[in-house]
Amino acid sequence: MPAPNAEVFDRLSALAAIDDPAARARKTIAETFTGKPLGSVPVGAAQDVAVAVGKASAAQARWAVRSAKDRAAVLERYRELVIEHREFLMDVIQAETGKARWAAQEEIMGLMFAARYFARVAPDLLDAHRVPGAFPVLNRASVRHQPKGVVGVVAPWNYPMLLSIGDSIPALLAGNAVVVKPDSQTPFSALASAELLYQAGLPRDLLAVVPGPGTVVGTAIVDSCDYLMFTGSSATGRALAEQCGRRLIGFSAELGGKNPMIVTRGAKLDRAAKTAVRACFSNAGQLCISIERLYVEKAVAAEFTEKFVAAVRAAKLGAAYDYSADIGSLISEAQLETVAKHVADATSKGAKVLAGGAARPDLGPLFFEPTVLADVTDEMECGRNETFGPLVSIYPVENVEQAIDLANATEYGLNASVWAESKSAGERIAERLHAGTVCVDEGYAPAWGTTAAPMGGMGISGVGRRHGPDGLLKFTEPQTVVVTRFMNLDAPAVISQDKWQRLLMTLARGFRFLPGR
Repeated sequence: MPAPNAEVFDRLSALAAIDDPAARARKTIAETFTGKPLGSVPVGAAQDVAVAVGKASAAQARWAVRSAKDRAAVLERYRELVIEHREFLMDVIQAETGKARWAAQEEIMGLMFAARYFARVAPDLLDAHRVPGAFPVLNRASVRHQPKGVVGVVAPWNYPMLLSIGDSIPALLAGNAVVVKPDSQTPFSALASAELLYQAGLPRDLLAVVPGPGTVVGTAIVDSCDYLMFTGSSATGRALAEQCGRRLIGFSAELGGKNPMIVTRGAKLDRAAKTAVRACFSNAGQLCISIERLYVEKAVAAEFTEKFVAAVRAAKLGAAYDYSADIGSLISEAQLETVAKHVADATSKGAKVLAGGAARPDLGPLFFEPTVLADVTDEMECGRNETFGPLVSIYPVENVEQAIDLANATEYGLNASVWAESKSAGERIAERLHAGTVCVDEGYAPAWGTTAAPMGGMGISGVGRRHGPDGLLKFTEPQTVVVTRFMNLDAPAVISQDKWQRLLMTLARGFRFLPGR
């Protein structure tokens, strides 16, 4: 099955929010599997962001007055369109990223889960709710949620549809407009999903996708939006946080990870080894929440390593628009170089290659074998730094305590995986790990897919959370409205100030046990 034809990408290109496309340079987007051109998009400028934000702001004022149920109905229709057009959407994702089709389906399922969850909970979460007033008889208090305004979404290339439009869904449901900057390597994924939102009834100006370089388009969005959602590296996250801080606007980010998996004695090693292949090498390891460090108790280390290495060697690499490949391609020459340099650095310093370790140009220009290393130390580039590619290190440990200590010995804290002799033992280990999500007897997918629970990182792995109630309410400004009835807090004419203040204190002491929402 080939990539979609050029006419498809021409249609998607026309959806880019560019004020004057004829006046803009165009960037050719290549099919990752082959390096052949797919199509081109206009390269946005700061002016395009200014126009998009202006239109979005006007559209947002009209969108915000619509009920949350009305907005949710648009997202429900979008979800049905995603399901209907899922094969086409996966084709676009694969063409731009080179990932295996099952990994492309993860994005489709993520969009479905996000649209379903937020559409169902938004009306209740956004509804004004009563809280006890300072003096309950005199004061009636309620909390409302007003939208931020125009939300900027700066999305990465590794999950380009899910982390652009998927992060836009709760912002839109909260009553905001959204301006998206897709990664320059993967604009078509964002445009293809945005097209379905427009078909579902979303006003065109309410969601703008502006392709272009981060230094131009991204900077312009940060300089003009009312809230920023970013997914990418910890280094870029720091820089964007500083820019948002100068403007005093809200900021949320999912950043890098050096995620551990712990395998203890008594764990089901066959299942652990098989799942670890997916957990380590999904999207060729180009996933913030994938596993890069394996800590295995020495009592089972040799057996687990044998099973894991065998499973890795059996995994099929391939460029296919079907489910015949287990692992796809890296996305760029830069990613390929990083992986190759990390492997070369580690082996030159004494690490041992247990599986993989080489590029596969026979399969395509950017393929690299899934690689397992032993004897990795902190002095090696891949020891403590995120590779973001198909490279994992395995470490035998004396016991669970050492595994937990080593798993936590990092600035990162995004995701972790635990395999133990029982579910309860796995949960006890999970509670001690410094990670925003932990999967027991899995790698990462169930935690990501649990959209009712918050997802994000500790340490330098992120700020704020996506998913769960926080994933919606972060795009709002809480507003407290308190109505005073019968009389205000000034002393009545018939009571002295001294007596009045003593009466207020008596009342205040009596209200100290009133519950909140």
